[in-house]
Amino acid sequence: MDYLLFLLILLPLIALSGWASAKVNSTYAAFDSVPNASHMTGYDTAVRLLQTHGVTDISVNRIRGRLSDHYHPTKKQVNLSESTYGSASVAAVAVAAHEIGHVMQKKEGYFPYKLRAALVPAANIGSRLALPLILLGIIFDLSFFAAMGSKAGQWMMIAGIILYSLSTLFMLVTLPVELNASRRAKKMLVEEGILTEEELPGAKKVLTAAAMTYVASLLISLVYFLRYLVIVLSLLGRNNKN
Repeated sequence: MDYLLFLLILLPLIALSGWASAKVNSTYAAFDSVPNASHMTGYDTAVRLLQTHGVTDISVNRIRGRLSDHYHPTKKQVNLSESTYGSASVAAVAVAAHEIGHVMQKKEGYFPYKLRAALVPAANIGSRLALPLILLGIIFDLSFFAAMGSKAGQWMMIAGIILYSLSTLFMLVTLPVELNASRRAKKMLVEEGILTEEELPGAKKVLTAAAMTYVASLLISLVYFLRYLVIVLSLLGRNNKN
């Protein structure tokens, strides 16, 4: 019954994640066919915004792919995908400005951004090791090691849960960081005259669609975390009774 409930909650969220991904692509495609009045490309937008805000140590590069845009703070690079870099569309400048929003977060010391950056190493480790540790802990807990009084399995499960919680926390912090970057992007686009007030709703739709993918990922991560937590607590409770 617990597993059935888990599936009943998880499957709609997986559907939501698929819908959000499709929505991003369709919304971007729709507004990538709408040229902006300033005729500025994604590259032009990124360079203009960096210059306007006094940022001189960040390079703007073109990378392969579609919607693979990202800011790499360690390498001091804003990497724009092929679909964004040379396109003078409403969608392209919205995505480029969003990445500059992350640059400004780092420059201004925006706390959620700093927290997310600090969580990156732990989140990477957690995403790789959490489930193996939990499964190994369950195996140990059901083996002769537990019968001999070993607590190794229990500690493995607890460690796995802690690691997975860090990964989930990373996703939780990521959401406000992405939303804030989008707010910054919309403000900068209008202030710099890159988009008009009439073009701004299109940019908002593109950025909102992208934000939905982060919402879906967070919800799925939370469901898995709660599932693992229930399993581990049940096993620990059983052992305490024994």
